Amino acid sequence: MTRPHLPLNALRAFESSARHLSFTLAASELNVTQAAVSQQVRGLEARLGVALFRRLPRGLALSDEGHALLPVLVDAFGRMEAVIQQFDNGHFFEVLTVGVVGTFAVGWLMPRLRLFQESCPFIDLRLMTHNNVVDLAAEGLDFAIRFGDGSWQGMQAEHLMDAPLTVLCAPAVAARIARPLALAHETLLRSYRPDDWPGWFAAAGMACPAIRGPVFDSSRLMVEAAMQGAGAALAPASMFAQELDDGRLVRPLEIEVMTGSYWLTRLRSRPQSQAMQAFRQWLLEQTAAIGAPKGRPA
Repeated sequence: MTRPHLPLNALRAFESSARHLSFTLAASELNVTQAAVSQQVRGLEARLGVALFRRLPRGLALSDEGHALLPVLVDAFGRMEAVIQQFDNGHFFEVLTVGVVGTFAVGWLMPRLRLFQESCPFIDLRLMTHNNVVDLAAEGLDFAIRFGDGSWQGMQAEHLMDAPLTVLCAPAVAARIARPLALAHETLLRSYRPDDWPGWFAAAGMACPAIRGPVFDSSRLMVEAAMQGAGAALAPASMFAQELDDGRLVRPLEIEVMTGSYWLTRLRSRPQSQAMQAFRQWLLEQTAAIGAPKGRPA
């Protein structure tokens, strides 16, 4: 297909002038003279056969035709700039935006970021944390890593790893917890999932006591409170391996309850880019390497 000759310099002069409503400011932005900008705009107007500006005593105002042309050019130049910025030192970098539930981000992904960068150096990774409430389409995410049962409407979900919940607390609190019954006398920190503690006590074979501890929208924040002695938390021990190794956190009881797993999710309608395919493959290989079962499409 043969494209008509596009007067790119003139279009750029108009777009800058229209944003600033000033030939002088446009000239400064484009690093040319004010006369050159004015000449380019007049040439464009002559080519189109319309006036794009109304020349006022103290500046410029867009005509109706100028208002119609400006948003198209802003979008087009913005897209070109975004693509050009992805080239660096002779390489093309593809942006990949991933939303990650905070516990998984800090407890598993962050320690492995260097490995990912070495494996996929062409990917410009953007990480956004969330508290398991995420809208991939509205937030412009390629993937979201979330906790649950793998069933989200309109989502393709692949299992990454199981995450059984167990009791975690500071050493001083752990010293008082020799058996499940002792938890009835402790402050039980709660997540946004109301069934966690009842499920754990059912697994322990006892009725759930009244729970009046504070509620957190982040398991990471909840466990931080537990490390500072605020009470006992239920969380996946695998996401707090460093804190357990350091002795800042203790697992006083072996009882676990399975309430969900970590999943890699994407919109079913979203075709996978090269960066998405590379990240997915790397993530599944990493989780499989530590003994997690490979995922199935949900």
